[in-house]
Parts: sequence; structure tokens; C-alpha cells
Amino acid sequence: MLIVDAQVHIWRVGLPTNPDHRQIHVYSVEDLLKEMDEGGIDAAVIHPPGWDPNASQQANEAAEQHPGRLAVLGKLSLDDPASRSLVKDWKTQPGMLGFRFTFQEPHQQTWLIDGTMDWLWSAAAEARLPVALLAANILPDVAIVAERHPGVQLIVDHMGIPRFGKDETGFANLPQLLALARFPNVAVKATGAPSYSTDPYPYRNIHNYLHQ
Repeated sequence: MLIVDAQVHIWRVGLPTNPDHRQIHVYSVEDLLKEMDEGGIDAAVIHPPGWDPNASQQANEAAEQHPGRLAVLGKLSLDDPASRSLVKDWKTQPGMLGFRFTFQEPHQQTWLIDGTMDWLWSAAAEARLPVALLAANILPDVAIVAERHPGVQLIVDHMGIPRFGKDETGFANLPQLLALARFPNVAVKATGAPSYSTDPYPYRNIHNYLHQ
């Protein structure tokens, strides 16, 4: 069985903004590959992190140097009209699979349905590019997009858990997440699941949520 880690980060400067990440200034592609080998991971998808301004370039270089082992979900400026011309040829970049967008800032919370991203949905569907969303606070809006644009493959990151969420309160959005199950064009990533529990391994207090 091929084992793929659907979300990893590499960086050369800065510290992760999420305290659940290892607080180190460098985590290189060499570090990543070493730990993948140790853990029996066949391949991984790199998501360039926001705390390193050169993360996208590093991710692209890593995918080019390790084809078949590393790939990328990249990002572009959603509110920049110049970005529209990039979608058609997005996959010509080495290892590029699609997009991943985050909506951490308050002014970004309405982008899914206020018209800011309307241009992207049809373009992504035509180019067969999946779109991953860090959208814990706006899961009902993800449902609206999924229904309006059935040709776009959407991916909900981190099981829709809010930033810094833990245990029962971390899974408060679970009903909204489960409501997305009716859409065949929505997938969910269980990225970082152990960090959502304050229990030691095997993190039994979140097993019920994961089973759902």
C-alpha cells in the first residue's frame, strides 16, 4: 500500500506560527525525507508555510529534485487580477498538483462567497486543479461553494478544527464538517490529528470524533 502524507511543510527561516509545530528555525527537504524514510512514508505533498517568504520556491525546488516522492499544493494572490492568467498553466510547475489557501485574517473570512474567488472556481474545474482550504470558521461557506461548483474538488484542511482547538472544544465544528459529506467533491484531511488531543498516545479522547 502506498502511504502518502497529504500535508507537510519545509522552511529555512522563521518559526511556525502554530505552537503545535516543532519550534525550529529550519526544517529542510533533507530533514523531511529522512523522517519519511524512518516512518515508512512513500510520498508527501508540501504546503508552503506562511512564516517563510521563500517557502513556495523551496517547495517547487524540492518537488523538482524528488519527482514521484514530493509534490506541491501552491498558492497565489486571490485578490490580484493578475493571478487569473496563472491557473491554466499551473500544473506545468514541477510536482504541482493544485492550490491551498488559508483564511486566517478577518477580511478573508468572506472571500469564498463574496465574489472574491468566483473567478477561481470555474478556472480550477476546467484545469482539474483541486483546491485545499484552511477554513475552520467558514465551513458553511464551503458547503455553498461545493453545491454551486460541483466540478471543483475541494479539500478541507485539519478536519475543520479551529486554530489551537483541543479535545471537545476543538471538534465543536464537527456537525458542520459532517454536513459536507453529502458533496462528492469534498474531501477532508486529518492533518495533525494528535495535536488536537491533550491526552497521551493513542489520544483516546478524540477517537470518537475521528470515527465519525
